[in-house]
Amino acid sequence: MKNIYPVFFTKTDTVVLVEVPDLEILTEGKDMVNAVEMARDAIELKCVSMEDDGMEIPLPSEIGSLDVKSGTFAEDGITVVSLVDIDSGEYRRKIDTKAVRKNVTIPSWLNYEAEHAGINISRVLQEALMKVLNVQRNF
Repeated sequence: MKNIYPVFFTKTDTVVLVEVPDLEILTEGKDMVNAVEMARDAIELKCVSMEDDGMEIPLPSEIGSLDVKSGTFAEDGITVVSLVDIDSGEYRRKIDTKAVRKNVTIPSWLNYEAEHAGINISRVLQEALMKVLNVQRNF
């Protein structure tokens, strides 16, 4: 599911407080860039959890219908409302840790050496792919 949710961002002296009124989410970020990332992650996680539980996901409010003065953190700093896009399908793919079987071909001599060294070829391949792709495990 792709959507765009309005989010309240409240800048304080130390952090940016985040509220997603439609989904009753509160979080924070160390700066505005991190706050947007935290908002997106929290919204996607909540939507995936609701989908998994068979719950109906609330539709986003119209941005013009929201009053920043009514936000949870309205008294804590300057609040602005902005839109954050989400893609729960993409998020689900990122957090999915189930194993996927892939067939790989290596020379027989290399397989022999790996087996005799007690090397887990699957683990080595995973680690090499993560290094080449510059990504880390999600779990």
